[in-house]
Amino acid sequence: MKQTKIQILPSLLAADVGRLADEVRRAGTAGADALHVDIMDAHFVPNLSFGPTVVSMAHAEVTLPMNVHLMMDNPENYAERFIKAGAHTLLIHAEIAGDRRALLRRIRGWGARAGITLNPETPLTAMDGLLEEVDEVLCMTVHPGYGGQSFIAEVLPKIAAARAAISASDRAVDLSVDGGITIETAAAAARAGANLLIAGTSLFGKSDMAAAVRAMRHVCEAAWQTSNV
Repeated sequence: MKQTKIQILPSLLAADVGRLADEVRRAGTAGADALHVDIMDAHFVPNLSFGPTVVSMAHAEVTLPMNVHLMMDNPENYAERFIKAGAHTLLIHAEIAGDRRALLRRIRGWGARAGITLNPETPLTAMDGLLEEVDEVLCMTVHPGYGGQSFIAEVLPKIAAARAAISASDRAVDLSVDGGITIETAAAAARAGANLLIAGTSLFGKSDMAAAVRAMRHVCEAAWQTSNV
């Protein structure tokens, strides 16, 4: 099933944390399709970020769906809390220990969309047997843990392979990318088959986020049309 809807997701990690509620509302009025929220535990990645209260605040401020990425060693201990806080999509990592299939099923059972995330070096085979359990596959194009990194172009063939696997499954699974997403790298990712573009600094860093969202959507839709996916 060919997924054609390009979606642009500002990443809250790049927002001004001193004005977080204002920044959430700015994303809500900028024409974004959802808000991406990175959750870091200082174990799976070497940094700490937000918790369920931030997701709850953002959920109360805007009608945007909350796309929540758990960069955690033990997401099974926190998944339900984030869903109750307002997560519409909850993404876990393919690299974690434990029964990922069971957790993905529980996430969907709690009423959220479930997603699986692959780090740049993680092969697509890490999600073997999981595609039927997810609504989104996220290919990281930086090493998770910090914002402001450069896009790793070597991930593009994996994005294309992920899109081919999704197409072969005939399921409506979104394919997202996160890390170093600018208007140029977003177009390259869309050309490879990504339809959800998660961008931090290149959106929150602009004084006119609405114009930045429109421009990114335009180039990605054009890139999608010229792709072979």
